[in-house]
Amino acid sequence: MDIEGVPQEGNATLAGHRKLMYARDAEGRSVAVGSRGWEAEEIVTRHAIEVIDAQAAEARERVRAGAASPLEYWMYQRRMDVALLSQVTGFWQWRVRRHLQPRHFAALPPRHLARYAEALGLDVRQLRTLP
Repeated sequence: MDIEGVPQEGNATLAGHRKLMYARDAEGRSVAVGSRGWEAEEIVTRHAIEVIDAQAAEARERVRAGAASPLEYWMYQRRMDVALLSQVTGFWQWRVRRHLQPRHFAALPPRHLARYAEALGLDVRQLRTLP
């Protein structure tokens, strides 16, 4: 993409900030250019946020019904999925999925709860409950 082709339409999800993109200058070198984003990017970002918010709401209901642990709600509320939470905590994905079940979550030792709490930016007390 040439410097003149860097999108400057604006993207409300960037909240007035600019993002860094790379483009070719007149001599063909790659240079850093600020971009205000573009409409297509905003539409996709808003849709992704809506999906994650819906997942968090569904998880909240499953937790209230006793079908899921609070970890599932907090995972979605912090805009994570099993793969990302696994990566951040260092637990295998199958273990994270297991900890999403209430009975396995209730049996977690304090050191495991602390890893989850740190990854989610919570304290352990918050992690064990819904807001």
